[in-house]
Amino acid sequence: MRSFAGRDILSLKDFERNEFYHLFGIADRLEPIARERRNTDLLADKTLVTAFYQPSTRTRLAHEAAMHRLGGAVTGFADAKMTRAGDFYQESIKDTVHMLEYYGDVLVMRHFDQGAPQEAAHWTSIPVINAGDGWGEHPTQVLTDLYTVHKEKGTIDGLTFIAIGDHRMRTMHSLGYALSQFDAEMVILAPEEMSPTKDFLAELDEKGTTWRIAEHIDDVIAEADVIYMEPVVQPDYTQSRQEKQEDYGLTPPNYQITAEVMRRAKGDSIILHSLPRMDELLPEVDQLKHARYWQEAYNGVVMRMALLASVLGAVE
Repeated sequence: MRSFAGRDILSLKDFERNEFYHLFGIADRLEPIARERRNTDLLADKTLVTAFYQPSTRTRLAHEAAMHRLGGAVTGFADAKMTRAGDFYQESIKDTVHMLEYYGDVLVMRHFDQGAPQEAAHWTSIPVINAGDGWGEHPTQVLTDLYTVHKEKGTIDGLTFIAIGDHRMRTMHSLGYALSQFDAEMVILAPEEMSPTKDFLAELDEKGTTWRIAEHIDDVIAEADVIYMEPVVQPDYTQSRQEKQEDYGLTPPNYQITAEVMRRAKGDSIILHSLPRMDELLPEVDQLKHARYWQEAYNGVVMRMALLASVLGAVE
């Protein structure tokens, strides 16, 4: 297995099965720190730099919380408009990250341009973690999600993932790539205009991911082991920021999870959602035994602890 020390985490395309389990094991070792709400000195001599060109709640704060739990320092920006990259100068990624590498030991970047973290990794000597790039990928979120599934179900093999929502989304891409390493099925449920591209499906075929397309949640809910959700009502992820319009669509019933829909689900099925949500996942579902999105959010801190400790060489 390749070492994680000094490694960029940009995509799950090339992740190997044993690398997933390696990170799951490290996350298990570090989880008591988060559960007991204490900090350690594992990364006391390290600094995390955040470069967020798009809005973020969970991803940015989970990375920052993870670094604090491990005793490290955090610096960076959460609004590119308040930097020279977003004002009159429009500083290039090359110049920005070449400067940021002097401020810390690992860089976490979210950007509206697909491939921006890869470009950053080319120009900087410190590890770069992709926190979401346009419609590209979101590897740390899907590592979190699969860690949650592994903890809840004891396995990933043999499971059916019903993936509901916009399949142009970066999380859906990372999930499809990741499931190629497991004996699991990805059932795609999306409006036609949000369907996965032919190129992406060809990639899944090439990598060996098992997938099929469904038309309505009622057709597949009884098969679901994992209900993996993203909104159908989405902003444009190629923009740095998009305000909510007064007139926006609502989620059609065939892509919506309600308490009534879940009455037809397996008793041990679980619902994951990276959040935020619109009306595709109603609050009435929060109290059901299937809901795991709050645990998923907690695991987001634990998985980022595992990633930061690994890429900074503090654990092996």
